[in-house]
Amino acid sequence: MRKKRFALLMAVMLVMVGAFPASSFAVGGIELYTPYTGIAVTPGESINYSFEVMNETAEIQQVSIEVANLPEQWSYELISGGWQLHELAIKPNEFTDFSINVDVPLEVEKGTYSFDVIARNRSGVVETLPIQIDVTEEGTFRTELTSEQPNMEGHADSTFTYKVTLRNRTAEEQRYALKANAPEGWGVSFQVDGENVTSVTAESNATKDFDVVVTPPPEVEAGDYSIPISASTNSTNAEVNLETVITGNYAMEVSTPSGKLSEDITAGREKTIQLAVTNTGSVPINDVKLSAQQPVDWTVTFAQDTIPVIEPGQTETVQTTIQASKDAIAGDYIVSIEANGAGTAGKADFRMQVETSLLWGWIGVLIIACVLAGIYYMMRKYGRR
Repeated sequence: MRKKRFALLMAVMLVMVGAFPASSFAVGGIELYTPYTGIAVTPGESINYSFEVMNETAEIQQVSIEVANLPEQWSYELISGGWQLHELAIKPNEFTDFSINVDVPLEVEKGTYSFDVIARNRSGVVETLPIQIDVTEEGTFRTELTSEQPNMEGHADSTFTYKVTLRNRTAEEQRYALKANAPEGWGVSFQVDGENVTSVTAESNATKDFDVVVTPPPEVEAGDYSIPISASTNSTNAEVNLETVITGNYAMEVSTPSGKLSEDITAGREKTIQLAVTNTGSVPINDVKLSAQQPVDWTVTFAQDTIPVIEPGQTETVQTTIQASKDAIAGDYIVSIEANGAGTAGKADFRMQVETSLLWGWIGVLIIACVLAGIYYMMRKYGRR
């Protein structure tokens, strides 16, 4: 009978003990508590745990706090009241707060990790609270360069601006030198907030955005061009490959079919020339508009002031009429004719040599003859006296 009572008592005690979690069971009047015994984080995060250590005895307890079994390369700091903590004095039947900051390294494998927080009084009583951390992804000590739009397309006269994001996945702040390996003749600059830079700084586990501005040379041919961009320090580096697709280049020339850019013209008269507009680029040019700058009181008119399209390598001729001012005196005058379309232009300066009218020439000769006749008459009439 006694054996049955003893077995029943032991069973009740075991049930009562099992009703309390091992992580919070008080041993010798010391108890540890935190609500965060199992959490999930990503590499590089810093975790702040809040703890309570309770004194359930009738005497003041001197309790030291320790962290044990923390994985390699992980770090921690014990803090209470803004001070680094080694030991606490706790009044009877009261508790004291403290915190533990745990830094998860960036270079860490995905998985479950654990460590122990230990409270120990001077009588040797020990209370242990196990903590579990789930790292949800693989971490590395590296730098990353990415661009949401690494491929752009345009003509040779375009300027291409790429948005690039640098992520520092190292444990320290890094200053990165920026470099571009562009084809010969291409212009590449790096900008932050509109200002040109040659390097950027990124804090640990932080990102830094910058722009890459790419300018192709004017004579570039149509095609795909690769522009590797790198960000590097002494210990880490990263690259992203930007791609520029050139659809073609735009260029025009303005001249005449013979190439002659000078003409004679009489004051007040008109001169008709054949204007030749040539597409010297590699893509069609649409809506080419013609305009002119001429001397005062001169006029320039075109048989058509807009050319619908000029195909690559093709020339369109337009009859152009230039009328000189009736008051123009003899000499050279410049008439500039320009063609504009698709962000490109061609221009030619025509030298117009003005000649006075033959009528005025004969009038001049007649005036001179009259003057000479008058002089002769005067000499005959009064010369003998």
